[in-house]
Amino acid sequence: MAEQESLEFGKADFVLMDAVTMPEFMANLRLRFEKGRIYTFIGEVVVSMNPYKNLNIYGRDMIEQYKGRELYERPPHLFAIADAAYKAMKRRSKDTCIVISGESGAGKTEASKYIMQYIAAITNPGQRAEVERVKNILLKSNCVLEAFGNAKTNRNDNSSRFGKYMDINFDFKGDPIGGHINNYLLEKSRVIVQQPGERSFHSFYQLLQGGSEQLLRSLHLQKDASAYSYICPGAQLKCSINDGAEFKAVADAMKVIGFKQEEIQTVYKIVAAILHLGNLKFCVDGDTPIIENSKVVSVIADLLSTKAELVEKALLFRTVATGRDVIDKQHTEQEATYGRDAFAKAIYERLFCWIVTHINDVIEVKNYDTTVHGKNTVIGVLDIYGFEIFDNNSFEQFCINYCNEKLQQLFIQLVLKQEQEEYQREGIPWKHIDYFNNQVIVDLVEQQHKGIIAILDDACMNVGKVTDEMFLDALNNKLGKHAHFSSRKLCATDKTLEFDRDFRIKHYAGDVIYSVTGFIDKNKDTLFQDFKRLMYNSSNPVLKMMWPEGKLSITEVTKRPLTAATLFKNSMIALVDNLTLKEPYYVRCIKPNDKKSPQVFDEERCRHQVEYLGLLENVRVRRAGFAYRQTYEKFLHRYKMISEFTWPNHDLPSDKDAVRKLIECHGFQHDVAYGKTKLFIRTPRTLFTLEELHAKMLVRIVLFLQKVNRFNKVEDRAIFITDRHLYKMDPMKQYKVMKTIPLYNLVGLSVSNGKDQLVVFHTKDNKDLIVCLFSNDPSNDSRIGELVGVLASHFKREKRSLHVTVTNPVQCSLHGRKCTVSVETKINQSQPDFTKHRSGFVLCVPGN
Repeated sequence: MAEQESLEFGKADFVLMDAVTMPEFMANLRLRFEKGRIYTFIGEVVVSMNPYKNLNIYGRDMIEQYKGRELYERPPHLFAIADAAYKAMKRRSKDTCIVISGESGAGKTEASKYIMQYIAAITNPGQRAEVERVKNILLKSNCVLEAFGNAKTNRNDNSSRFGKYMDINFDFKGDPIGGHINNYLLEKSRVIVQQPGERSFHSFYQLLQGGSEQLLRSLHLQKDASAYSYICPGAQLKCSINDGAEFKAVADAMKVIGFKQEEIQTVYKIVAAILHLGNLKFCVDGDTPIIENSKVVSVIADLLSTKAELVEKALLFRTVATGRDVIDKQHTEQEATYGRDAFAKAIYERLFCWIVTHINDVIEVKNYDTTVHGKNTVIGVLDIYGFEIFDNNSFEQFCINYCNEKLQQLFIQLVLKQEQEEYQREGIPWKHIDYFNNQVIVDLVEQQHKGIIAILDDACMNVGKVTDEMFLDALNNKLGKHAHFSSRKLCATDKTLEFDRDFRIKHYAGDVIYSVTGFIDKNKDTLFQDFKRLMYNSSNPVLKMMWPEGKLSITEVTKRPLTAATLFKNSMIALVDNLTLKEPYYVRCIKPNDKKSPQVFDEERCRHQVEYLGLLENVRVRRAGFAYRQTYEKFLHRYKMISEFTWPNHDLPSDKDAVRKLIECHGFQHDVAYGKTKLFIRTPRTLFTLEELHAKMLVRIVLFLQKVNRFNKVEDRAIFITDRHLYKMDPMKQYKVMKTIPLYNLVGLSVSNGKDQLVVFHTKDNKDLIVCLFSNDPSNDSRIGELVGVLASHFKREKRSLHVTVTNPVQCSLHGRKCTVSVETKINQSQPDFTKHRSGFVLCVPGN
């Protein structure tokens, strides 16, 4: 039987709302946030609110409470979803995935870290060294990827500026044996420019703040970030990231993962070279562009292990092959600046991808033979950017929002599919549900020859000067009649759109206006071949490895590379195909306010997120006529005490018959349907009534009297035993849990040999619990047999022996101090009572 949350905290599952409306959804979300309950279920989906404070709900004790439990047996938590995905993978050999979504600052990255932490904690009981190594690298990889892929934004001090999908591979025992990371669309434009109030990637500031004087001197750097033009806008910003401490943590993590010292040194050199690149100044001498501060060129050449004259040539000239002739075409000042910035972005992106590849090489499953080791199963964790609407939305937001359209489509499809399949399996008629199918928007973006990406690629392939305005014209001509596309040319009276600049897409999450400025450049993602050759010819082997295409000769004809949008589209299609093959679990993250305050619930901000995450739609799909379903066995386990036909055990032919009898004796038969293995309950009201009956009966079943040894007071307490824990509860405070003893900490029982029902629970840590079982029932039936029976069956399942000693006086240990409890009978005493004695305690019991 599970410990359930009281309704004072709101409904723990949105499926149990009386009416599926936005006001009721928001009221429940607000109540739970204000009561400190940041997690709520929608069936098998967890809705997670960012609490903006540290909560003590992720420790070892909490992990034990969720380990091996069914989803509905404990209050909503990330651990419940992580355990459900792990159980499905281990029990049924199913590949599973956990998809974490939400906007920047909603807590996605933290959620993924807690899920990883949980999986690491519950696996490898045998402490195999290789499994521990893999677990350690998987956990440490987060720290490294955050340093190079995260940044402070206006919404979040540790915002992931890339998408991440991590597969964790498990052996047949359910222990992690390896993994693989895929990264998506690093926001490399942040290397050269940031919005006001934002920083570049953490790695730059960490190197300057955490690097030793000797290291910085070798890299020709100073500590002051404002000295470097690429990152100076964010130099003075307050950030909750401790750059100095993080630098050391990242360096230590890289060593644990297996980066060699010279590789770590190369990483620092690349980061430093980018900072110096940003400080290069171009000017014109007559018609000839030159570099003003040529000393910086020598520094860059030194850091990149190449020659200064080669760096200068790559920055100022472009080598062009015309037939058999090769000529050096001089850059204009504008072209030189563009080339320099493109080079800086490309070096950083290559560095990031190299780091990911290096981690993959270390954690990849090697020499795994399924015939010897059994099936290798996978849990995937997807932590990817959420839907974004900024004041200025460019190419990056377009890609990110397309990604969210794809994932939302998959989400609704899979949830619907899972529901339909369950109804079919259970023989329950399926009721059609109206929902918004966003396939039409996905097609608008990705359809071959007709979609926005295809039109953008066509514009990029045109010969001659192609402008962003020409791309917008092509969109207007080809998509003018599409219901989800508009621009100022198509809606001349709509003054929210600028002529020749903006277009609007009606996304499932709301309308977004995109500025076409920069679309052509960002999609072409041009980097002059000269820079690739420069890096390939570096004497640093790590750098050389990052630029394999630099070995091509100047005159060699190469295939046109795929554009940035097409590469991203292909990676999204592959990701969705991968997720479709797995059993999905979802975490939907919500940001309560923009002030990062633990107290403020911004109704409008939260409602907008609920709308674009499709949460109300999710509730409708999950309800599909029935608010709750449970297997007959589990339903009986929780509610059997509310019917004389089922308590303590039933003698009917099956659990299904017993559930039918219980339902009928309370008059709920018109609000349920009986599946093959599950009971389906139509309205939440019936479930709440069952819970009320369960709570009333609980008082009569579990109320005992317990001696509290601290302060020598006698107090009424309830003792409640589940399949995992023994709880001490206060019946005067709605059965608030006062103490929890995990059953694995219990080593045996001592009971007295009289009718007094004295019991001592012996624990490994010598903090024994002394109780006197007492029933308000006039018959005062002995509960000892029931108690011993419950614990004996638990110990048997765990393959442990339960030691029971029958004696008077009873020996016990309180906080390591040995003492005895003896029993005496007293005439005219109405209640049992404990009194202090020099050797321990005396239990005085009624003798009449």
